[in-house]
Amino acid sequence: MEEIEIRDLATGDAGWVLMRHGALYAAEEGYDLRFEAVVAGILAGFIEHRAPGRERAFIAWRAGQRVGSVFCVQGSAPEMAKLRLFLLEPEARGLGLGKRLLAECMGWAKAQGYRRMELWTHESHRAACALYAAAGWQMIRSEPAEAFGQQVVDQFWEVTL
Repeated sequence: MEEIEIRDLATGDAGWVLMRHGALYAAEEGYDLRFEAVVAGILAGFIEHRAPGRERAFIAWRAGQRVGSVFCVQGSAPEMAKLRLFLLEPEARGLGLGKRLLAECMGWAKAQGYRRMELWTHESHRAACALYAAAGWQMIRSEPAEAFGQQVVDQFWEVTL
């Protein structure tokens, strides 16, 4: 297996994150274009208002190709970080990269002084939810919803760092 390098956000990465989130979630979850609008908003906010030392992107590269992402941003309280835009390309799944990206993001958040992290996901993202649970995250709330043209079950998770 090729070595995987994890870098911060650089030119071209945001476009890739947007494109791959849109394409993968449409193919795997049936999400409509509104999902891309949400991802675009998250990315625009990150790029325009990023707080150095408080927010960071983790972009995974293998053999010159982007294969994954996760972002750490300011959460709902000063001591709370928020995990966003966690994605693995299908060919990068099952290699331990998801676990590594999650661990690096959580470790970085802790090193920046955050005491807790939060995230929002959907119940259908079972592999990601299994990673969260294995890393000590707790689901604090779950509720049915309609999102991106689909009936979903929103899940809200937290972890103490």
